[in-house]
Amino acid sequence: MPLHVPPAPAPALRSVLTALGSPTAVREARTPSLRAAEGPAVPELPLPLHVLERVTGTPGTRLAGWRFLIRCQDRAVAAAETRLTADGWVFSHFFEGPYIDSTERALRQAESIELPVQARLLSVPGLYMLTLWLHGDHESDGTSGNLAAADVLIPLAPAPPGIAAHRPHRVAELLPVLTHRVPPAPLLGSPA
Repeated sequence: MPLHVPPAPAPALRSVLTALGSPTAVREARTPSLRAAEGPAVPELPLPLHVLERVTGTPGTRLAGWRFLIRCQDRAVAAAETRLTADGWVFSHFFEGPYIDSTERALRQAESIELPVQARLLSVPGLYMLTLWLHGDHESDGTSGNLAAADVLIPLAPAPPGIAAHRPHRVAELLPVLTHRVPPAPLLGSPA
């Protein structure tokens, strides 16, 4: 399958490379796998990270950052995330956990889809859910664009109860499920 991964902004990549080259940033990271890794750590597979802000009506997303898998020798040991500030793209943090392996697995699954798509990550904060978003506009720069009914979402593990991890869903199928599961936003003026 023609799986397209958009290039990350150069400043985002530079910020991750700088953090990887900083003994302090790596030593203070809460990523034992990265601290213990032998050999060079290389950022790979930059994926734009979008947040689903609105589930009902026209689903709204916004770009929240770029996530890079950090590979040492033959395996991904951690991930690095960048975020956009008023001064541009900056390194945010390193992390590890089940989403690393799950992202790689979902990317392998995506290679079997026949249509050209662009790989992105989509976070659904109300459900503590992360998905691989296969966006139909594969020529986009990855920074904008809303969910399309024909786009495919692959929930990463661990997925929320009742939603199977690594089962691809068209947005048109999964969005109604999410609509009923995401708690409503508090009304203005109401206690939080």
